Amino acid sequence: MFCKIHSGTIRGIEMLPVEIEVDVSPGLPSLDMVGLLSSEVREARERVRTAVKNMGETIPPKRITINLSPAGVRKDGSGFDLPIGIGILTAIGVVSPVYDMNRTVVVGELSLDGRLRGIRGALAIAASAKEKGYERIILPGENAGEAAVVEGIDVIAADSLRDCTDILNGLKKVKVEKNIVNLHPEDLQDAGQKEDFSDVNGQEVLKRAAVIAAAGRHNILFIGPPGSGKTMVASRIATILPAPDLRECIEITKIHSIAGELKGESFITKRPFRSPHHTITARAMAGGGLNVRPGEITLAHRGVLFLDEMAEYKREALEVLRQPMESKRLVITRTSGVYEFPADFMLVAAANPCRCGYYPDRSRCRCTEREVNNYIGRISGPLLSRIDIMISSPVMNVGELQKKVIRETSLDLRKKVEAVRLIQSERYKGTDISFNSDLSPGDIKKYCYLGEEQKKFLRDVLQVISVSTRTYYKIIKVSRTIADLEGAVNIEKRHLAEAAGYRPELEKG
Repeated sequence: MFCKIHSGTIRGIEMLPVEIEVDVSPGLPSLDMVGLLSSEVREARERVRTAVKNMGETIPPKRITINLSPAGVRKDGSGFDLPIGIGILTAIGVVSPVYDMNRTVVVGELSLDGRLRGIRGALAIAASAKEKGYERIILPGENAGEAAVVEGIDVIAADSLRDCTDILNGLKKVKVEKNIVNLHPEDLQDAGQKEDFSDVNGQEVLKRAAVIAAAGRHNILFIGPPGSGKTMVASRIATILPAPDLRECIEITKIHSIAGELKGESFITKRPFRSPHHTITARAMAGGGLNVRPGEITLAHRGVLFLDEMAEYKREALEVLRQPMESKRLVITRTSGVYEFPADFMLVAAANPCRCGYYPDRSRCRCTEREVNNYIGRISGPLLSRIDIMISSPVMNVGELQKKVIRETSLDLRKKVEAVRLIQSERYKGTDISFNSDLSPGDIKKYCYLGEEQKKFLRDVLQVISVSTRTYYKIIKVSRTIADLEGAVNIEKRHLAEAAGYRPELEKG
């Protein structure tokens, strides 16, 4: 007997539909699987055989052939266990589905006793299945919560292979899982939040730069000696970003599900904050591996990628940031195919000015000028030119630390950021532009009007600091955000002056 079960595998962040064809016919007893399978999928043969035995059924001594189609695409993951098992049981007559199996996707990993284990990427599979016209998805109970976020497709949870067969045979009443998400923006970012800008004493210049960066979604680099507060401020920028909307939450959850990073959560409602160690490799930063999965760049999508001690990162790990920072997507090419991942993140970085960290304080720094240049030179010029704001972090004295002032909280600063985001939303309505940082040179001419006085001032400034063409436009974009923070319709000289001040001499156009 022949039967066909629909399943899927993750390719990038979407599901690639896979048809599992099972044929049981007379002949020498065997169980063969074909279709360009990874080792995980090939091992499913023994897991399925044992799980079927332990549920009290017997696979007849016949020739069983299982084909995973399309044959030319590599199949990865353990999610094919359940559909293979259901396919065999259907082909031998144990299962007579009451559902239209051409409209049903089945995924799940089997343990040897027949219980179902969770899989990666359940939300992505459910979302793609809905888009491709499937009516329902059957999957492990562990994944039901995240998959049920997707509306328009029935999510059916099963705890074991026997449970699944009972559901398909109509012997068990089915409960369609629902996970209705009600987002309350005023609560989302504060839930479980430990860091707050009220913890930061002084450093008003750094906080000002952080607010500007968050408001216009500009990449930012803090440079200063150890203990100056640059890491403290940088690590709190995520707390002043507006809460993600439902569409963004689904994107974030989908990516983290594929990467196996949900950590017990069924749905993520906060913007990601990724802070990889400086020993990270280029592959771990970009993603990839034998089974291509998202790297830190993609895991930071819709959130913050924080690089502390940026100059200590391997050169190749930093260089993979360049293309995603421009295109907001990451393309990985492997022999098994081309994988595309989203990479719309905000880069926040901190770095010491030299190896010892105390330059230009010559009472403490013994680095030569060449050593200083070589150290900060680990960050390439093209990468620096993609960073909109670079701010020096001065050392604070004891008097400033002991000064009693009313410090703004993250909530206070977030309200300012949200107000600017609303201005940008109205300004760019009907376009594909979301933030001031997204403006192209053509867009800048349209949305960033400069009068003759402002143009002359900018020419005078650029005669003093030598910058690349890309940086010239970044100064204008940052000044647009500064003007928005003040509620100004047009960019004034003071806005340009402040924006130009965020381009230190270390940049190498």
